[in-house]
Amino acid sequence: MNYAALSEHYSVRRLTEADIPMMLELCRGNPLYYQHCPPEPTEATIREDLAALPPRKTMEDKYFLGFFDGEELVAVLDLITGFPTPDIAFWGFFMLRADRQGRGEGSALVRELCAGLEKQGFHAVRLGWVKTNPQAGAFWRKNGFAETGASWDTNGYTVVYGQKELT
Repeated sequence: MNYAALSEHYSVRRLTEADIPMMLELCRGNPLYYQHCPPEPTEATIREDLAALPPRKTMEDKYFLGFFDGEELVAVLDLITGFPTPDIAFWGFFMLRADRQGRGEGSALVRELCAGLEKQGFHAVRLGWVKTNPQAGAFWRKNGFAETGASWDTNGYTVVYGQKELT
């Protein structure tokens, strides 16, 4: 996976535990997300996210990425390659800084990511959003993700799965 090639507008690198303070700042700036998808972000929950994996996947398949404008962390993406099938890239988490939302920047980054993943041989991107979060559902539908019909009930909320075909 050539993650550095996923964006022409931002520098991209893997995030580590050393980056938790800036990830926490970005996440805390998006309280609406956590109203629908608890718990509130903490250093511990971010540390868990850095290590979380779906079934049958290893850390070699996981790319917890930061997108930077200079020194500023603009967005984070938890990318799992080859899940649930080898030709699909799964986004376990995607978040843009709150002060950059509402201006098309998130949609532009999604388009750029999808184009970059297609160039690297993926045929689709799959992700989930919390069913009760209308803003999330609207954002992903606007960006070409269609509900798959699958969902997952967890921790008092339902995750709806969406997929976007790349080829």
